[in-house]
Amino acid sequence: MAAPPRQENRSSRTLITGGAGFIGSHLTAALLARGDRVTVIDNLSTGRSSNLSEHAHLRFIEADLREALAALGPGEVFDEIYHLAAAVGVRLVMSDPISAVRTNIEQTIALLDFAAARTPPGGASAGIPTLIASSSEVYGKSAKSPYKEDDDVVYGPTSVSRWCYAYSKAIDEYLALSYASHRGLPAVAARFFNTVGPRQVGDYGMVLPRFVGAALAGRPLQVHGQGTQSRCFCHVADVVEALPKLLTEPAARGQVFNLGSDRSVTIRELAELVIRITGSSSIIEFVPYSQAYPSGFEDLADRKPDLSKVRRTIGFEARRSLEETVRDVAGWLESEGRHKSNEEKVL
Repeated sequence: MAAPPRQENRSSRTLITGGAGFIGSHLTAALLARGDRVTVIDNLSTGRSSNLSEHAHLRFIEADLREALAALGPGEVFDEIYHLAAAVGVRLVMSDPISAVRTNIEQTIALLDFAAARTPPGGASAGIPTLIASSSEVYGKSAKSPYKEDDDVVYGPTSVSRWCYAYSKAIDEYLALSYASHRGLPAVAARFFNTVGPRQVGDYGMVLPRFVGAALAGRPLQVHGQGTQSRCFCHVADVVEALPKLLTEPAARGQVFNLGSDRSVTIRELAELVIRITGSSSIIEFVPYSQAYPSGFEDLADRKPDLSKVRRTIGFEARRSLEETVRDVAGWLESEGRHKSNEEKVL
């Protein structure tokens, strides 16, 4: 996985929050490979220390983000920040919405305050260039497809906990854009659309590792509803290659970008693809939403990004196919032996 080549005038001190998580650990490895000195802050609530390899230029701080930022001395300066720490997974969010909302909003405020208060030596603008990880969930249940960054968003009522994650990530974006416009912080937000790949686990509702793990173990692949809902899956390597480009592109600052693949596949088709690629004897089992999720869950028929803006700004393309991605996930799960574990929860 390659990060963009270093620019001559670029420093190498990088902070990654949530850097022991799925996407964060891949980004950490890519930036270390290009020569950055990387500090990772992660409380390991969903991340894993095993996702990080020992490296002379890696410092890992296991702590709550707000506490860790407060403890960093005034001489602690970074040239870039990637804010990936967040509550993740529909099941996790619905089971503890208070924690999910507080985690997403309070940590982002603390991070943006930290970034805005410090400027790298020789920095041309106020504050540290910061990328905020957002989510396609921000679009809510809008029926428009594909989604464009300036489309209206449609949410369910606040009485339904299903939407608290979308609300919280939208507020994260408002915060980042406000810090950019009112405090001059060079910030950019990236809305991820179903990023998948090695190191992602099915514990929090992520469908691809759940399907692949079941197929490798010969268990039924549990598809929610009739499986007609469609999604676009993007290999984590493609996403990680794009993040430094977005952060260092001047035209991207103060902007929001969709980031992912625009190849749609239904969940039933995904299950069939996984079975075919893994050579599994597993069957597909259809599970009603009422059994799969707590009361109040509402699924979306289609979720597809319009990638015109990110293509125009940094020349982004999702180069790795879904078939290649499935093989990579299967290879990682086999090497980890995770498919041999007990039956995963239905998420």
